[in-house]
Amino acid sequence: MSNSDATNQGLPAWHPAWARELAELYFSGTINMFVLHGNVHDLIRCPDEVGQADPAPPDKFVSLTDFLSTQLFGAWDIVLAYDVGRGLRPQAGSDGQRLQAMMQFIAGVIGPPATWTRDPDKIFDPLEQLISRNVLEESSHNRRRMAMIFEHAQFLVPAGDLGSLARGPAARLVRLINWASNPYIKRLNHAFCLITEKLSELSERLVQNPQVATIEIPLPSTTDRERYIEQALDGLSETKLGGFTAESLAQNANGLNLVNLNVILSQAATRGLDAAQFRKLKKSMIERQCQGLVEFIEPPHTLDLVVGQPEAKARLLQDAAWIAQGKLEMAPMGYLFCGSVGTGKTFMAECYAGSIGIPCVKLRNFRSKYVGETEGNLEQVLNVLRSLGPVVVIVDEADASLGNRQSDGDSGTSGRVFSMIASQMGDTRYRGRIIWMLLTCRPDLLPIDLKRQGRCEVHIPLFAPETEAEIREMFLAMSKKNKTPLAADAIPDVSPARGLSGADLESILLAARRKALLAGREIIEHDDLAAAAEEFIPSAQGLEKELQEIAAVLECTERHFLPLEWREKVATADARARLQERLVALRQLIES
Repeated sequence: MSNSDATNQGLPAWHPAWARELAELYFSGTINMFVLHGNVHDLIRCPDEVGQADPAPPDKFVSLTDFLSTQLFGAWDIVLAYDVGRGLRPQAGSDGQRLQAMMQFIAGVIGPPATWTRDPDKIFDPLEQLISRNVLEESSHNRRRMAMIFEHAQFLVPAGDLGSLARGPAARLVRLINWASNPYIKRLNHAFCLITEKLSELSERLVQNPQVATIEIPLPSTTDRERYIEQALDGLSETKLGGFTAESLAQNANGLNLVNLNVILSQAATRGLDAAQFRKLKKSMIERQCQGLVEFIEPPHTLDLVVGQPEAKARLLQDAAWIAQGKLEMAPMGYLFCGSVGTGKTFMAECYAGSIGIPCVKLRNFRSKYVGETEGNLEQVLNVLRSLGPVVVIVDEADASLGNRQSDGDSGTSGRVFSMIASQMGDTRYRGRIIWMLLTCRPDLLPIDLKRQGRCEVHIPLFAPETEAEIREMFLAMSKKNKTPLAADAIPDVSPARGLSGADLESILLAARRKALLAGREIIEHDDLAAAAEEFIPSAQGLEKELQEIAAVLECTERHFLPLEWREKVATADARARLQERLVALRQLIES
């Protein structure tokens, strides 16, 4: 790859899309510095050398630095890699002659390898010597094509406010920006690649510079996974794979990088593999890959277990059927489940995921007290979710965890987190592949940008059971969920006027189970449940519960989702305005 012969030679067809993007930007003559981020610590597939007799030679899987030095810059004269741990190293792959030529030239300019420093504050001086020597070379035949790769670049130019940068990082930042913008360097074959896992850990001054291009390295494609599996399992007995083929294993391993996939394949080679073991290992690998920032859950229930909400259930069941049939264009970008505490928002979301039969993850607390780490954590999670789809993403207490445009007192972190989430939720390329489920009892506190159509499109309000029949069904559902057997006549009459939520009824059931066990019985009888219901005192919610219920009604996007009583209340012309006034009044009362 060089500017002199530009695109005439082109790149091999097997080169990944990100490598083609890098080449196109370089060939344009305007960009020579690239920040590579994302899945940078994984293996990259590249076929064996062209020209072998074998029509289908085995693929090589190499590190990113090796790929850059032997493939993308494989014909260049000088390829140097540097990180603060190992110092400066020429990179030539297995080509000893090429490595010797590099060493000879570099040593002639900056001295023998024994004198090369690892100190990041001092390493840029000899690199400047190499660049200056090339720029000042009178004969074009003597100029070298030169690439410099900076691994773990976040330790060279870390993120942080300009005023907080120490002298060393500030000097390195200025040096890199000068190299990226120097017209004399751009006219020659010079390229600079900075590698970092999380883009947010790198200085914004560098990342946002128009002379610098940022390129994301994605997780491996299905084809890459399949080729890797075929070679890793070559000769392995089919009985060890538990019915999996390389193709089916590659399809089911979406969301995994090749390094973590290798752990699963090693398990298959030594102990064998079945579907249950694969799911368990994949769950563990992805949680580790995301550094514990997501939690995989396997919903044991479907929407059949949900009591009440018939119109909402019908909508969710239809959406689930379309997604299962591959009609992703019919799926909403996301759902908002709202309602007062204890109305079953999390249970409804998990049952929906169980009905589709696709992976379901919960976002854990990805916020950190360190500058840039929160955004880096979220960036890593989103990268995995994009590869993992179709997937249901449950965000509980969404009004608190997703932030907003305000960034008072947190150096802009909340605003940046909000922007990243909103951008991903609105990316229609992932319709039906990433299904967002925002759960909150205070939807009025959720930024309108996240609730609008095109992001979180379907707003479903949830309410406490409104009839004795619903309460009976709820007890039966809770009995099935908690595996607590009920006698045939165990369920007493419980008045809906008590306003008990699903969580309240579950608590009553578990209290009755305790009474039965104390009496030496496994089955809950009528007296157990009646006594537990009589003794139960719901938490004092008062104005908060009314506010949460009104907020849920106002958020509803389809009138038939509402119970009949609320449907009649909002049917009049000024009903919503009156509810809005009541909501504001309640907020003022609670806050005061």
